[in-house]
Amino acid sequence: MSPSDLLVIPFDGWVNAFVRGFLVPNFRPFFRAVQVPVNEVLQAFDGFFAWVPMLVVTLVFAFVAWRVVGRTMAIITVVGFVFIDMIQLWPETMTTLAMILTSVLFCTLIGIPAGILVAGSNMAWKVVRPILDIMQTVPSFVYLVPIVMLFGVGMAPGIIATIIFALPPIIRMTNLGIRNVREDLIEASEAFGATRTQTLIEVQLPLAMRTIMAGLNQTLMLAMSMVVIAALIGAGGLGLIVNTGLGRLNVGQATAGGVGIVILAIVLDRITQGLAEPGSGSKKPLLGSFKSLFRSQDIEAAAPDKAV
Repeated sequence: MSPSDLLVIPFDGWVNAFVRGFLVPNFRPFFRAVQVPVNEVLQAFDGFFAWVPMLVVTLVFAFVAWRVVGRTMAIITVVGFVFIDMIQLWPETMTTLAMILTSVLFCTLIGIPAGILVAGSNMAWKVVRPILDIMQTVPSFVYLVPIVMLFGVGMAPGIIATIIFALPPIIRMTNLGIRNVREDLIEASEAFGATRTQTLIEVQLPLAMRTIMAGLNQTLMLAMSMVVIAALIGAGGLGLIVNTGLGRLNVGQATAGGVGIVILAIVLDRITQGLAEPGSGSKKPLLGSFKSLFRSQDIEAAAPDKAV
């Protein structure tokens, strides 16, 4: 005797009826509209990286890696990007990069405000926390089925699946960072007449920025993994190379795509980690280098000419 002998719950039938019978016919225009901004940003990034020469992209990433992480990471970036180009996977790598940047951009636009919101309300956090737990425990492949049903196949649905999958860490870490700001600093800010918004912008967010950047790093890594899986529903890039190689049992092609993904993941991971911890060790703040450059130019322009 088991419970199923007494009662069988047709859970899968309920889900099918809800998605196919209610969501798809009634909210199809809404889901189409959601794809528009995602597709526009993706096309902009993809077109930009396709237009910029390989050497320019490599030098920019190497410069950022040098200023943020160090000389060794800059050399690794140059060697890695040159290797990707030499195995003829540069266009696919730039497509993958465009997909990752699009996903992380929308995760940031959604996640940081959501984290700020739940950080200011215990009730909101109690509601959002189990939702985030579910989002982080559901296997990544499970996201693909409802996404295909609601949005179809292609690059934009793949990005939407990536956004949903990679969103929880940045919400959690934003909430954690703001909640960990010392109460005496907040009270001091309010004592000096700062409004709640001024306290958030000038006290809480700067002090929580290190934690927020750690959440952004986790979001980026999750987006990197999901972008590869999203190739199963029509997304392109290196994920398509890997899946095509697996489908054809082409070990070389699958390995080449995997190596490209690893190189890109290492570069993006180290740079975002360096941005989360500026000024430590041999690292130098990237923004500070540009400020010092402009400041030196301003001083030279303002200095009076010396008589010979």
